[in-house]
Amino acid sequence: MIETSARPLRLLFVDGNMHETREGLRKAYGMAYGEAYAAEIAAIAPGIVSDICLPADEGANLPDSAGLESYDGIFLTGSALHIYDITPPVTRQVELMRAIYASGTPCFGSCWGVQVGSVAAGGTVTANPKGRETGFARRITPTEAGRGHRLLASRPAAFDAPAIHLDTVALPAHGTTILASNAYSQVQAAEIKHNGGTFWGVQYHPEFSLKQMAAILGRMVPLLIEEGFRKDEASAKAWLDDLRTLDADPDRQDVAWAHGLDREVLDAGRRVTELRNFMEHRVKPHASARGRA
Repeated sequence: MIETSARPLRLLFVDGNMHETREGLRKAYGMAYGEAYAAEIAAIAPGIVSDICLPADEGANLPDSAGLESYDGIFLTGSALHIYDITPPVTRQVELMRAIYASGTPCFGSCWGVQVGSVAAGGTVTANPKGRETGFARRITPTEAGRGHRLLASRPAAFDAPAIHLDTVALPAHGTTILASNAYSQVQAAEIKHNGGTFWGVQYHPEFSLKQMAAILGRMVPLLIEEGFRKDEASAKAWLDDLRTLDADPDRQDVAWAHGLDREVLDAGRRVTELRNFMEHRVKPHASARGRA
């Protein structure tokens, strides 16, 4: 009998940023969000086939319902856009998310991604009256539903994660189960069921390495100073240098202690817990059910 190998998982990465922002991130980090996200997932599941689509761009060639159904999983990245700005780069992404729900393809979103997932299902997103959550979301606490949910499997009773966002889900959509919250945002993790589809999302960024965080925050230094997160450029540079140091050497206990960071952020495997859980519990079973893996 001749054995045939399983087909590789085919994944779509939806980069939520506009062209100018993507180019700025490439210059700062070497990759835009979609490319970096695909690289993180490839480290978890080697051999994937990844496509990137750019719905913020005018004239972007976006997949239709049949095209979406051909994927084993879909990921939505973060974005510098605000979803309450009713412009074509935003509305195209909301409409794409509605099509993703209808396709039934497993979908995961980070930050902007969970906001798009919420609005597409009928929820509301606003600027957070508590201000920007910058650097790390602290003391993310699973809800009762979250403690038993596979998205957060192996996360402790409270944990930190990379985060950069001003906006937050203010009114969850019907069909939302809030899985984790913290002092800044009532929706730090959620499952949303809508129109036959199931979406898992987080307000934080498990896909961001500390090096990527430093590159993104480095482009925001004047804003960090203006909003009181750093005193001046020198203190901002020192903070970003510490993040790069920890990225290169996570065992630098002195630097980790100074910033209150533990293995949930510093250990590369722990940091991507939600991504690994999504792949194991949503993408791979979906692919197997369709005879793709």
